[in-house]
Amino acid sequence: MTLIDIILGGASGLLVGFSLGLIGGGGSILAVPLMVYLVGVREPHVAIGTSALAVAANAALGVFNHARRHNVKWQCGLMFAAAGVLGAAAGSTAGKAFDGQKLLFLFALVMILVGTLMLRRGQQEGKGDVKLDRGNVVKLGGYGVGAGLFSGFFGIGGGFLIVPGLIAATQMAMINAVGTSLVAVTAFGLTTAANYALSGLVDWSLAALFIAGGLIGSQLGARAAQSLSSKGQLVKVFAGVIFAVALYMLYQSGRAIFGA
Repeated sequence: MTLIDIILGGASGLLVGFSLGLIGGGGSILAVPLMVYLVGVREPHVAIGTSALAVAANAALGVFNHARRHNVKWQCGLMFAAAGVLGAAAGSTAGKAFDGQKLLFLFALVMILVGTLMLRRGQQEGKGDVKLDRGNVVKLGGYGVGAGLFSGFFGIGGGFLIVPGLIAATQMAMINAVGTSLVAVTAFGLTTAANYALSGLVDWSLAALFIAGGLIGSQLGARAAQSLSSKGQLVKVFAGVIFAVALYMLYQSGRAIFGA
């Protein structure tokens, strides 16, 4: 691994960590293209397996940074994550039977719908004292399974679905949903990474570089999220990133499907 590879790997990890710390999503969507097109990983499956490990570690760092700011609702996050892992296992099995580009195209449409619903919800402050109780445990489990199914089915990160799912289930504040979502992102990433690692599809040295960069990025992202939340702008940033990534995915997958 050359010095340039080391620099690019660390810088890419910083971007992934920042995205996860800021909005609780975008890790896998950013990590795989960065590994393939910027760092130069030739085998896509290695890029997927390595990015899953790096995203899981960076998400765990994000959990720590948000927990220090009291943004993580642990019971809700663990309940959502446990249900989501089960959904991801079933979704990934079903997703293997579908064309990959068509999956990405459909997922992009789902992301646009999610972003639109988030904007329609507006800048509601949400509840700051959310706890796991009889009123939300079933909803958390249901949304967790749903997010896991989508994440596994489409073979892509679940952060963009986890945050809205947590809000819909508990009405928690956006900043709490971002921090809490990283518990589930960590669980989903570790599940995928373990599966790929068993097949020898993880580049451990590259994963270490991504994680090192993520140490800085996750801290910066968590700080930015706290600042934007206090100004009531976090929902707009979240939706804006969703729309940008979704449009890019529609363009790329559309070209592959329709031969444009």
